[in-house]
Amino acid sequence: MAQIATSMANAFSNESEMKAMDANRYATKKTIAQGMLDIALLTANASQLKYILQVGDQHQFYKLMLIMISLSIILQVIAGSLLVVLSVIGIHKTKYQRSLAETLNHIVNGVIFASVFCDIIKMSFGLDLAIPMVGKVDKLKQ
Repeated sequence: MAQIATSMANAFSNESEMKAMDANRYATKKTIAQGMLDIALLTANASQLKYILQVGDQHQFYKLMLIMISLSIILQVIAGSLLVVLSVIGIHKTKYQRSLAETLNHIVNGVIFASVFCDIIKMSFGLDLAIPMVGKVDKLKQ
C-alpha cells in the first residue's frame, strides 16, 4: 500500500512538473531540431546535385533527378527561412502572434512534406553510380 501511495505521489509531482514546462521553450527546441535535420538533408541534396552534375547525361533520369534535387533544395531553403522566422515569434505574447506562429508552423510542415516527397521520388529513381560502372563494364568485356 505504501508503494502505491508513493507512486501516486510521484505521478502527481510529475504532472505538476509537466504543467510547469515552458511551452515556448519546447517550441523553440523543436524548431531548432527541425532546422538541424533540414541542414542535414540540404547537405545530402547538395552532394547528390554535385554527383548528378558530374555524371551528366550518362544518368538515365538526368533531367528528372536534376529537377527533383533542385526543387528539394529550394523547398528546404524556404522551410529553413520560415523556421528562423518561427523561432523568433513568441507564442505567449498576443493571440495574433500565437495564431501567426501556428499558421507558420502548418506552412513549414507542408513545405517539409513537399521536400520529403521530392526526396522519395528522387530516391525511387536512384542515384546509381553511372561513372564507375561504365569503366567496370568496359573492363569486364575485355
